[in-house]
Amino acid sequence: MTVTKVSAGPGETSADAGADASADVSADVSADVREWRELLARHADLTCALDRALQAGHALGMSEYEVLERLAELPEHSAKVATIAKSVHLSQSALSRVIGRLEVAGLVERHMCPEDRRAVNVRLTDEGLRRQTEAQPTQRKVLAQRLHAPLVKTCGPVSSVDA
Repeated sequence: MTVTKVSAGPGETSADAGADASADVSADVSADVREWRELLARHADLTCALDRALQAGHALGMSEYEVLERLAELPEHSAKVATIAKSVHLSQSALSRVIGRLEVAGLVERHMCPEDRRAVNVRLTDEGLRRQTEAQPTQRKVLAQRLHAPLVKTCGPVSSVDA
């Protein structure tokens, strides 16, 4: 840790100089914090808008759609659960629940991985591909609207400060 001594300028006490230095640091931190909170708010807004549109139009949650889309993009429409987890940024546990819902709906099937009997592959069914194809324009429309527009709150207050 580097300690910098703050010298008092003409007409200042050392406490005044320290307060000015502290204010500069606070201004920088505040700008970073504001930017971070704006990023979180935009992410929450986009996630909520996607979830609402996909649920209303296609009875799919955003995470469910993301799994279907990743599988649809693959030549075999199949991947290991661990590979899918990395691409959709979900924990193995959360992804397992999403895959379970998709499996019950007949949109994916689980199979033992032939190369590694400890791993499980998930394969998109024909119905899963059809539903993903139907939902894709909705997802793309929401992305275009939200990514190229100012922040619009659709999910209620982002923090207690906004309430």
